[in-house]
Amino acid sequence: MKKLLIILMFITFILGINHPALKEYENNDDINSGELKENTTEKLNGTIKITAVGDCTLATDINYGGSGSFEFEIINQNNDYTYFLKNVKDIFENDDLTIVNFEGTLSTNGSRTDKQFAFRGKPEYVNILTSSSVEAGNLANNHTKDYGMTAFEDTKQILRENNIYAFEGVDTAVYDANGIKVGLIGINVLNDTHRGLFDEAMENIKSKEPDLIIVSFHWGIERATSPSEIQKEYAYKAIDNGADIVIGHHPHVLQGIEKYNGKYILYSLGNFCFGGNKNSSDKDTMIFQQTFTFEDGVLLDDDNILVTPCSISSVKNRNNYQPTIPTGSEYERIKEKIKKRTALVSDIELKFS
Repeated sequence: MKKLLIILMFITFILGINHPALKEYENNDDINSGELKENTTEKLNGTIKITAVGDCTLATDINYGGSGSFEFEIINQNNDYTYFLKNVKDIFENDDLTIVNFEGTLSTNGSRTDKQFAFRGKPEYVNILTSSSVEAGNLANNHTKDYGMTAFEDTKQILRENNIYAFEGVDTAVYDANGIKVGLIGINVLNDTHRGLFDEAMENIKSKEPDLIIVSFHWGIERATSPSEIQKEYAYKAIDNGADIVIGHHPHVLQGIEKYNGKYILYSLGNFCFGGNKNSSDKDTMIFQQTFTFEDGVLLDDDNILVTPCSISSVKNRNNYQPTIPTGSEYERIKEKIKKRTALVSDIELKFS
């Protein structure tokens, strides 16, 4: 009897393990803990239009002030900060994110460093950017510490207090537009120490799980019309490590545009609203725009770009610090320059406004 009881208990145990109801319960439990959660997660859909422009220096070196200087123009305009970017404001307002290379400081503190050119603008000059829908500024360049670390920190704080996303080195930023998170990295390749921060900055931004990564590099040789080998090296490295677009500046003149592994590299956007020179011999610049599209969480390779030839001044005989889109033959001349300099680095066909 005891043996029979043991046999009956064993049979009941085996049947229980294989009971259909038990297996169904187990399967449902698996779904609830994994597969079902994945299927109900909302996938990213939407577009974001990015605008990138070159050097914005909202100051003049104290040794080169006076008539015709940036500060003189502010006085001449009765402190109307909307004057400077009003001719491009419509473009900036009709995108989702406008990024400038902010090359200088906004502060009343610090002492001028011993260098040929150093720039310190008044804190209220931030209104030039905010009044014209600029949302982000790269601070990784060779002029944001012109008046020391205190002025640098002042600049970062003033920009951020006015809802402009400042980024530099491992101090990265994430901008949210239309539910799309854009990671922003700025690296000054001209500085060996800062250059070494690139890998850490990439790790930092990836930890924030952005949908899109933009890397802004300060690099190259002043006045050079084509990129150096180190520019190409860091551009490719950035894209190989996850960048979706690379923005370059420092040469103060235009360089070409390349497409590498499906991503655009803007080697130099030149100057833009540039207070560093009263009458630059080369006033040509451009506005670059790209619209990124996400479908079901995937970034599409739709090649949606637009290049707009531009001048840093609305007049020819001097720099009046008012970027303007030229018309007629002047527009065509700058357009051809952009095409020729692009041909030095790639054979891509650009789309112009």
